[in-house]
Amino acid sequence: MVMMNRKVAVINDLSGFGRCSLTAAISVLSAMGAQSCPLPTAVLSAQTGFPSYYCLDLVETMPKFTEEWQKLDVCFKGIYTGFVTNERQIAHIFSFLEVFHQKDTFLLVDPIMGDDGILYDMFSTSLLERMKALVKEADVVTPNLTELCLLVDQDVAEVLTIAETAVLLKKIKHMAEVLLGKGTKQVVVTGIRFLDETTKEKRMGNFIATDTERKLIDFPYVDASFSGTGDLFASVLVGGMVRGDDLGQTVGLAGDFIEKSLRNAVAEDIDYNDGINFEQNLQMLMNFSR
Repeated sequence: MVMMNRKVAVINDLSGFGRCSLTAAISVLSAMGAQSCPLPTAVLSAQTGFPSYYCLDLVETMPKFTEEWQKLDVCFKGIYTGFVTNERQIAHIFSFLEVFHQKDTFLLVDPIMGDDGILYDMFSTSLLERMKALVKEADVVTPNLTELCLLVDQDVAEVLTIAETAVLLKKIKHMAEVLLGKGTKQVVVTGIRFLDETTKEKRMGNFIATDTERKLIDFPYVDASFSGTGDLFASVLVGGMVRGDDLGQTVGLAGDFIEKSLRNAVAEDIDYNDGINFEQNLQMLMNFSR
């Protein structure tokens, strides 16, 4: 029997409360047949949206994982980076990539820095500059609209005020193409809220930009916002890449999975900070055929 490499190094934080980061990634990747190999950037009592939380920064620990895993002579099908606390951690990620980012290893970068025009607590200009450098190395990058603006030096507030759907999508397409021009191989812009100008219905979309494709994949808008949906989306993409699934189909799967989980969370009156109760829908990710 030929042994397939399904190991994914997941460089992200671990939060005790809030379905996000490693909690989301391990669950999703397991459901999709991949093996998560966590390299924690921080351990938090609860994700940062909670009114109070404790954060243990593991910046000094990260190089130890690289050293010890190198001794094991392991290799990875993919590397998936998420939440970092500062630019020093991105420097450690580059050191990790020097060892483990091989020819047949993909890199997905979720450039977590802010959302809805609001920058997260750990954001700094120095972190942004290092994140720009990391994104250039990525096979896939999954920014939301705020993060996309930051990565290409666009005014976030100005872009978020664009009301006309056609103008907004044209702007997103242009910004995604700027990232492609800087070296990123594939861009998936997540969580785009817009109005269908024909049906006048609210929609949520994810825009794909590659060397050969420009495509918006959308689904009905659920009027609710929960922590961790970006982590779930990126994790589904990673699982699809491990399986060799088509990117467009995987983006569609991620959208369907999150939409159904959002509707469940709204129906069950889940608190925003707890994140959507996706666990009951993990079967959607197994042996998928769209």
